[in-house]
Amino acid sequence: MLEFHTCDVFTETAFGGNPLAIVLGADGLNVAQMQTIAREFNLSETIFVQAPQDPAHTARVRIFFPTAEIPFAGHPTIGCAILLACQMHSGDFETLITLEEQAGLVPVTVTRRGNRVEAEFTAPVLPFPVKTDFPTDLIAASLGLTPAEIGFASHAPATHQGGPRFLYVPLASLESLARAKPHEPHWSALIAAAEVDSAYLYTPGPDCDYRARMFSPTAGIPEDPATGSASAILASQLMSSGAIRPGSTRLTLHQGVEMGRPSNIGLTIEATVQGISAVRVKGRAVVISSGKIRKP
Repeated sequence: MLEFHTCDVFTETAFGGNPLAIVLGADGLNVAQMQTIAREFNLSETIFVQAPQDPAHTARVRIFFPTAEIPFAGHPTIGCAILLACQMHSGDFETLITLEEQAGLVPVTVTRRGNRVEAEFTAPVLPFPVKTDFPTDLIAASLGLTPAEIGFASHAPATHQGGPRFLYVPLASLESLARAKPHEPHWSALIAAAEVDSAYLYTPGPDCDYRARMFSPTAGIPEDPATGSASAILASQLMSSGAIRPGSTRLTLHQGVEMGRPSNIGLTIEATVQGISAVRVKGRAVVISSGKIRKP
């Protein structure tokens, strides 16, 4: 039997944020066994913790959608780092957790002050733009919106990559964001044209910098309450849109509101005149359950 924990990430409130399963002691599992367990939990992501390849690091981790392994993801990184740090330390602390992910080394600073535990990771890959010429009519039809609702100010749809790749769709209003949902056959046509399986929608928010939604039905995730990797890669979309200036920019992102699982994500972008030099994502987590699961 394997020890597991579930937690809600990017929230301080139980049963909010993005649920995550963390499986400890996973060294003896092969890819097929890990995929089977991820399907059993059927959460947006399950992370498997193994002994590090380099003893100077904290752990090696493998991250799975219900349908496939992925090289990097934000909410598993935050949730796993918080769980491991709290198992290693008591009382108030600040510590560095270094995770060996498929995309590369991910350093995570975890801090506990009283009942508040917070983690911030540095993205292992600097994000960059991939493609920008997407038909507005197709994007609108794929989301059940009108072409006039796509884009705002200098923000236009584009794909960006930083490990994973996402299609970023800026929307004109919160009302448009609330009404948006995948519509077939246009959705499949858009996803094929963009060569992605996920679309990240965003618009300025009243109580945050940006409110977002993320749809990825082809990856087994109809809608994601919080997407840390997409939040990190959003830095490239914002840079391309002229929304980021040289220096340090700190933003607050809200996601999952429309699906009843509000999430709060902190995004810090370090930039020079040459472009992005570092991206950091910050969030909290709440442990929800613990138990044992059989090996497949």
